[in-house]
Amino acid sequence: MYIKRNYGFWMTFNWSKKPFIIGGLYAFFVTLIFVSFDLDVSLPWQPMSVLGIAVAFYLGFKNNSSYDRTWEARKIWGGIVNNSRSFGSAVISFLQSDDQEKLKHEQKALIYRHVVWLTALRYQLRLARPWEHTEDRVNGLYVPNVCEEYIDRLDKEIEPFISEEEVNDISGKSNMAAQVLARQARELQRLRDEGYMDDFRHMRMHELLGTFYDDQGRSERIKNFPFPRQYASTALWTSVVFCVLLPFGLINTFSEMSGRMIWMTVPFSALITWVFFLMEKIGDYSENPFEGTYNDVPITSIARGIEIDLRQMINDVNIPPPIQDQDGFLM
Repeated sequence: MYIKRNYGFWMTFNWSKKPFIIGGLYAFFVTLIFVSFDLDVSLPWQPMSVLGIAVAFYLGFKNNSSYDRTWEARKIWGGIVNNSRSFGSAVISFLQSDDQEKLKHEQKALIYRHVVWLTALRYQLRLARPWEHTEDRVNGLYVPNVCEEYIDRLDKEIEPFISEEEVNDISGKSNMAAQVLARQARELQRLRDEGYMDDFRHMRMHELLGTFYDDQGRSERIKNFPFPRQYASTALWTSVVFCVLLPFGLINTFSEMSGRMIWMTVPFSALITWVFFLMEKIGDYSENPFEGTYNDVPITSIARGIEIDLRQMINDVNIPPPIQDQDGFLM
């Protein structure tokens, strides 16, 4: 996620310059043929403008739908923040025992296991899918696919928080985050059986685990179900059709002007092509808010913030600092 006030113009242009260059070169050759061979290849501008309006409306629909996916992902992780704080407060206040040392140990184990769940979930959400822009991942921060590197990196990150037996228990499972929550549920039942809390408090804490399952499921729905390809593809190809015909319509307009105004077809065609494909690309990169690119929901930063809050609740030591942005980008 970019957190500075605005993207710079040149940053935006450099990200999307390819359509501008291709559109300008294409318009140059079309105009050159018109001028050199005196071939009337122009098209009336009126139907071109109608086509352009239709494509713009469709791009608007795609961008709105893509933004809804990104905003829903952010709301889901906002809910994870709130529910995690509630869970931490419940761990501190609901568990009771005369043995304070053992009580603190059990509280710490529950908090640590929740941190493990957050870590496993964000790793799973960063794994690649065929429809995502894996070539534009932030280099060095995210693993590209389900592989041994993914398992090794996750294991190293969660080993300080849970026992080796627990690490081995969840490693290799198809959904490790879900297995962590299942283990958390079993531990809560054990604590209830050993008298650390009554039935009412146990039920309340189990309800909070249910909200984590809900939040995980909502995140996985966005991750594993792509923006429907028919809508995404139609936006791309209608933009291509419009931009292919665009120079012919502009020639019709500029050829009626005196002098060398006909050559204005080239920069205007390049500019309009750039604008249309910039809109298309923004929508395309907003479809997948967990793919590990620069404009994602910053779940790594959010998870770190939750970890800091929960560990401070139990007065833990060696608490890591918040994630800092890198050149304005927060992961």
